[in-house]
Amino acid sequence: MLGQAEKTELDAHLENLLQRAEKTKVWTERILKQTESVLQPNPNVRLEEFLYEKVQGKKPPRLVENDILGQSMIDAGNDFGPGTGYGSVLIRCGQTQQKLGQAQRDFIQSAHANFLQPFASFLEGDMKTIQKERKLLDLKRLDLDAAKTKLKRAKSQPAKESAEAELRQAQTDFDRQAEVTKLLLEGVSSAHAHHLRCLHDFIEAQMTYFAQCNLYMNDLQRQLGSYGLSMGNSVPLQNMERANPSSTTVASDEGGMKAKVLYDYDAANMTELSLAADEDAVVFDK
Repeated sequence: MLGQAEKTELDAHLENLLQRAEKTKVWTERILKQTESVLQPNPNVRLEEFLYEKVQGKKPPRLVENDILGQSMIDAGNDFGPGTGYGSVLIRCGQTQQKLGQAQRDFIQSAHANFLQPFASFLEGDMKTIQKERKLLDLKRLDLDAAKTKLKRAKSQPAKESAEAELRQAQTDFDRQAEVTKLLLEGVSSAHAHHLRCLHDFIEAQMTYFAQCNLYMNDLQRQLGSYGLSMGNSVPLQNMERANPSSTTVASDEGGMKAKVLYDYDAANMTELSLAADEDAVVFDK
């Protein structure tokens, strides 16, 4: 019976190659899946893009959240008026958000082309070929085991001669398939080298993306600083200069700082002062 057939053992080198190939498959699939989750956290959107790619061959163009936020800020700024301080700042913030969105889309595109696609191609191409040849090797091993068992059970000389001929053919087929499978498995080393280059490209794309984001935000911070919106100063004052102690705008003999109000400011509580755009204000040192 087949269950009682002698089992042919694979050589240690081939076993190690098979184990390495299996680990490569498992971890490549996992890294591919997790990277897709990083690039698109929404599982419903990932499913939609997957279906589009399968049916139409490419994913639909899609705005990221920064694009949508940026457009909302720009629309709000135009509604309040680009000539007002609040409207102007909203527009600048919106433009920066759109720059962040473009940088993110560039990063996603680069990651897909240089990282995800090569990993997916390896799984769909080389790895499926390896699995196919490995299954064929298992079948050849079963045939060889069955031929060995048949030879052991042969009683007459003609039966033994026939069984020996079948065994020689089965051994030849098994050895040939083992060599084919081994050559494919040894190619996994080249796949690792290719994946290493893809990983390097992915990290480079991440570095470029984060550097661009840092550049855009630093530029926005400098722009907001010109509006008197630097850290710790929420009052819209600009061009502060030492006020004349004898000026009629100064209520005491102490010196103050004269400033121009850029936009309307409503006091948040009783300790603050409401201001109107374009009026002069004098700020005294505490």
